[in-house]
Amino acid sequence: MVAIIDYNMGNLASVRNAMEKIGHRSKVVSDPDELMRYPRALLPGVGAFADAMSHLKENGMDEAVKLFAASGKPMLGICLGMQLLFSKSLEFGEHEGLDLVPGEVVPFDPNLFQAPHKVPHMGWNEMFVQKESPLFDRMPKDFYLYFVHSYHAVTADRYAIGKTWYGYEFVSAVQKENIFGIQPHPEKSHDNGLKILKNFVEL
Repeated sequence: MVAIIDYNMGNLASVRNAMEKIGHRSKVVSDPDELMRYPRALLPGVGAFADAMSHLKENGMDEAVKLFAASGKPMLGICLGMQLLFSKSLEFGEHEGLDLVPGEVVPFDPNLFQAPHKVPHMGWNEMFVQKESPLFDRMPKDFYLYFVHSYHAVTADRYAIGKTWYGYEFVSAVQKENIFGIQPHPEKSHDNGLKILKNFVEL
C-alpha cells in the first residue's frame, strides 16, 4: 500500500489510476497522523510552491512528511512534489521548502538558452540517467517522459540521478538515500512512467 499525500495541490486521481495500472494499491492520505502507517509515500503536486508549502503546514503534514523521510521508508516527490523536497524555492519570492534534499528551485533562465525555447517547458523530453538508482532499474540510459514546469531544481551532482536538456541542462530526477524526486509526471508518461512507479513500489 502506498500513501498518496493530499494537500489540495494536484490531480490525485491520475496518480491513483497509474497505481491501479501497475496493480498496486494506494490510498489518498490527508491526516498527518496516518502517514507513518504506510511503507511508502508519494508526494505529488501541481501549482505554486508557496501555496503548496502553506497547505502542507496548515494541518502539520509538512512535519509528518519530514518524519516519514527520516524513518528510512521510500518517498517519491513528483513534479511540484519533487520541488518541495528542496531547501528553498525562488518562485515569486523566496520560500522555504521541506529541506530534505539540499538545493533550490529556480526559474528557467532564457538568457542561458542556447536556442529559443518557450517557458513553461511542456511536452515530451528525454531523461538522461546520470547514475544507477533503483528508480530506473531495468530501464535504458535515456528515455522520454512528460514534463510541465517553469522552474527546475539546482542541486549537487551527487543527488542528481537524471538530467534533461531544455535550452540548457537541468536536474530532472534526484535521490538522497530513501528520498526520490522526479520533475516530469510519470503518471502521464505511459509505459516509461509506469515502469518508474513500479520500480518505486517494489523498493
